[in-house]
Amino acid sequence: MSTPSELRSSRRPTTATAPHGLPGWLIALLAVASGMTVANLYYAQPLLSSLSGVFHTSTATAGALITLTQVGYVIGMLFLVPLGDRLEKRNLITVLLTVTTLALLAAGFATSFPMLLIASLVSGATSVVAQILVPFAAGLAPDHARGRIVGRVMSGLLTGILLSRTLSSLVSDLAGWRAVFLGSAALMAVLAVALRAALPQHAPTTTIPYHHVLRSTVRLVRTHPALLRRGLYQAAMFGAFSAFWTTVSFVLTGPRFHYSSVGVGVFALVGAAGAAIAPFAGHWADRGLVRPMTGIAFVVAALAFALAGFGGHSVVLIALAAILIDMEVQATLILGQHTVYQLDPAARARLNSAFIATFFAGGAVGSQLGSVVYHAGGWTALTAFGAALPVLALLYWVTERRQGAATKPSTAGR
Repeated sequence: MSTPSELRSSRRPTTATAPHGLPGWLIALLAVASGMTVANLYYAQPLLSSLSGVFHTSTATAGALITLTQVGYVIGMLFLVPLGDRLEKRNLITVLLTVTTLALLAAGFATSFPMLLIASLVSGATSVVAQILVPFAAGLAPDHARGRIVGRVMSGLLTGILLSRTLSSLVSDLAGWRAVFLGSAALMAVLAVALRAALPQHAPTTTIPYHHVLRSTVRLVRTHPALLRRGLYQAAMFGAFSAFWTTVSFVLTGPRFHYSSVGVGVFALVGAAGAAIAPFAGHWADRGLVRPMTGIAFVVAALAFALAGFGGHSVVLIALAAILIDMEVQATLILGQHTVYQLDPAARARLNSAFIATFFAGGAVGSQLGSVVYHAGGWTALTAFGAALPVLALLYWVTERRQGAATKPSTAGR
């Protein structure tokens, strides 16, 4: 059974090994796999208008599909991801992807909206494979390059989030909405086989019982203030992100722009440009610039929502705002993970569990409140709501300076 150090040493002499000690093909595989699995959370976003017609629900009720999928992801983060420290990771990944495949098949064959909701809840919970693979990469990486490697894997994950909308729109237009879920089920089955064959075995980092693993996850939140702080930062940013992308499809398909579902998917491509910032964010993290770049990200995100609000009649300005929002959400995510992974190398899966669960809870709240705010007050109200969230995070960020040591127990708060 190979340990992370053995894997690095065994790969180092080969020409495929990069200067940071990890083979390029492995980084690429982890990036692609992360993107493919997390995309399951977002395929339904551009389909909400269509699904509300198919199942005869209101658009607000249809928006609950996104919320419930993200709730499932939070459940998976809390109860499944900590198993990454307790069980052999390759076996755990295989089981989770198998369940994801079955859940997506159920979604594809759904005959009622409640059945689709339940299937989405389950697929959301087991799609946390992405968040087992990211700390897997962090554990294999040497300390001096961890930020860059995590940034590269996360760029794949974030690209999967952004491109999922476009892919969903195109597939649904060509073959119907069911083909979106059935196609993803086929991809998950292929991915399960590929990861099973390619990933090295990775021994558990703890032998404590499962219920103790869960308790220790809660204890980590109390022990490391930086973990909770970074989780709340990202909850605000991801809540804003979710509010924007859950409602912008209603704007684009409405009387102002008259976009088709394919048009919404093509629009979503602009957000993919934001994924390019992930490697830069990793580089900033390695250089110790976590705190200043986090503050800058909050300011830019708030300004982006202001731009979206004032430019509500211009798709170009809305697109520019989308790029900026995606860039800053991704930047704070990479910076936050770099901080969190340094807190306890033996508990990275549990740390990641608490971190991601915290901010995905923010995303679920953001998507649901975003739908409510939009239908109550329109696009202007939505953009005001979206801008308020990074502003709140910025106000909390100011207190980090005052507390100093509370966020820097070692290198964690830097």
